[in-house]
Amino acid sequence: MKLGTWNVRSFYRAGYLKAAARELARYKLDVVGVQEVSWDKGGTVSAGDYNFFYEKGNENHQLGTGFFVHRRLISAVKRKEFVSDSFSYIVLRGRWLHIILVNVHAPCEEKSEVLKDSFYEELEDVFDHFPKYHMKILLGDFNAKVGRDDISKPII
Repeated sequence: MKLGTWNVRSFYRAGYLKAAARELARYKLDVVGVQEVSWDKGGTVSAGDYNFFYEKGNENHQLGTGFFVHRRLISAVKRKEFVSDSFSYIVLRGRWLHIILVNVHAPCEEKSEVLKDSFYEELEDVFDHFPKYHMKILLGDFNAKVGRDDISKPII
């Protein structure tokens, strides 16, 4: 199974969803987590060889997450859960164990400490409720930034 993640802001444009599905097929990706969907409502849309599961973003048409799942894996989708506007997961049935793909869009560094702490506490809480024997894969946009401070130069 090939995985990917994609941060988009323009799926609302006509034809863009199908164009995205063509690109995913070109790279032979099976499941792709998408951030910043920013549509008004949630649901499922067929796009080429993929089904796109998504949930709405916040009231400002920001955030929102989703998953492209190739049609050959649709029967393996056991459950999908959209926890918040920046956090979702999908459970795929495997032969010996289930695979849980967690898709996140973390707050930027500029956001308040309260918001960031709340996000990571929620992520930890959900992870703690997953069965320990299932495989868990975390993907998404963590908004990591490499600074230009002198202290960061050796790391860069």
